[in-house]
Amino acid sequence: MSVRIRTELCKKIRGSLGTTQPPEALNSALSYLELRRDNSSGDFVVSLPLKTGEYDARSSADNIASLKPDGLFTEVRLSGDRLDNVSFRLNRDRCIREILENDSSTITIPGVNSGGKKIIVEFSSPNIAKPFHVGHLRSTIIGNYIANVNDFLCNDVRRINYLGDWGTQFGFVQLGIDLLNVTEEKMKREPIKLLYDAYVHANKLAVTDPSIAEKARQIFNDLESGNARDIEKWETFRRFTVDELSATYERLGVRFHEYNWESTYNAKKISQIISFMESQGFLITDSEGRKVFPFHEKRNVPIIKSDGSTLYITRDIAAAMDRFDKYKFDAMYYVVDTAQNEHFVTLIKILEKMKCSWADRLLHVKFGRIKGMSTRKGSAVFLQDILDETLAVMRENQIQSPTTKVSLDSSDKSTDILGISAVIINDLKQRRSKDYNFDWNKALDIKGDTGVKLQYVHCRLTSLEENSGAKLPTECDPSLLREQIIEELIAQIGRFDQAVVRSHRELEPCVLVNYLFALSHAINKGLKELRVKGEPEDVASQRLLVFYAAKRVLAQGMKLLGLHPLNKM
Repeated sequence: MSVRIRTELCKKIRGSLGTTQPPEALNSALSYLELRRDNSSGDFVVSLPLKTGEYDARSSADNIASLKPDGLFTEVRLSGDRLDNVSFRLNRDRCIREILENDSSTITIPGVNSGGKKIIVEFSSPNIAKPFHVGHLRSTIIGNYIANVNDFLCNDVRRINYLGDWGTQFGFVQLGIDLLNVTEEKMKREPIKLLYDAYVHANKLAVTDPSIAEKARQIFNDLESGNARDIEKWETFRRFTVDELSATYERLGVRFHEYNWESTYNAKKISQIISFMESQGFLITDSEGRKVFPFHEKRNVPIIKSDGSTLYITRDIAAAMDRFDKYKFDAMYYVVDTAQNEHFVTLIKILEKMKCSWADRLLHVKFGRIKGMSTRKGSAVFLQDILDETLAVMRENQIQSPTTKVSLDSSDKSTDILGISAVIINDLKQRRSKDYNFDWNKALDIKGDTGVKLQYVHCRLTSLEENSGAKLPTECDPSLLREQIIEELIAQIGRFDQAVVRSHRELEPCVLVNYLFALSHAINKGLKELRVKGEPEDVASQRLLVFYAAKRVLAQGMKLLGLHPLNKM
């Protein structure tokens, strides 16, 4: 619904309850306001389910039901077994006018974005010794959505890409680079592939030559202790890697405020944190000479290895403490696959035991894995290969389609945007925690619920604006919008804010994706049943306003999901 309708309803509800209910509980309830169209009466209805347990829902419902009808609503009803669900029947004309004139560029929801919060989203985070593969793709596009929706809700968002560049594995990488005689010039051209090749080469040699593993460990120890020559070389490789990764992120439409590195939190640089942990009795030395955190009676968590080098958990503890010191965040999301769940449970528990009052602000946003996503030849690939494959398939489809409106020359970006839209929506329409199987045909099908379809609908609406001959009116006239399909479409447009809020609350992009599919179905039905071109000027302009409002909401939702809305395809 529009910002004004929601704001005014919330004000009236608060007024009816006075100060008798806890503000936080009431804010939570008000965020569940939902608009729908009553199919039997055709009325626009806003429902408020009051949750028993947070406050006296039954008494609250009675107080709200005592509100007198005014220019905003015509009736208040109670329903449900306990009569604790409140429904407002809205004034039709005002509801239509408010929804169609609302610009959808921002929403205000009590308890959701009443005050800007400091949010950190750590996502993507590839390990630069391994391919930037489809697992990182899920983290990248889910994390990008979470950051986007928090931006939309007026929070202060910091996007961090925390790249893995530390640990014994990087001793293998450095050794492989030396053994393969990789020059700086070669590394500059394709750093990600060469770093991976170096790691694989050194590991293969270590299978038959135990001294290789020992050399790798020594190289990493030198890096950890701050050997200037090795660190300078490593920083050069990292710089090349970021340049290559940035090109992929730009192609996906993803941006970061910071690139953080695991190596930032090496043993030398976090010595103060280790000293603090020891002084507070959080660390003990075990029989193997390691410094460990006594997690519980049957488990000690290694923090410093016997050779003095750090572990992944050590660096994450230091990174979390460093970020809180810098940003004083209200929430920090780690968008990492389900396989790392135990690691994050351990991390948060350790910080709680260390009396970090903000430990409960950390949240692991876990997700399942993509199965079967490769090129059509079935080869193991980098993400870049997947994006190139998607581009090739989409170009074939556009060449074969008689409705293609773009030139398809090398300067046209629509093909790549379509392919990336297909990949993003195919992923985000899944429940986040579920594994799923990737299917090229389903992902790129314009007739199914896909990213290609969303782009197609947006293009149809753009074409309508350009070719209908109608002009947008200066104001909405609800008396000219009496068709049932129009009211259904308006109700669907008005549900945008609740889809965003629910998606944000559950950290489930699929909620917004499914809303956009439903909106697209309603738009297509409206385009089929309603004429704009050739209709009387006043009717045509009002119908165009409905489709214009639908396009505006569709575009906003697509942008939140990480898509670039096309005008032609």
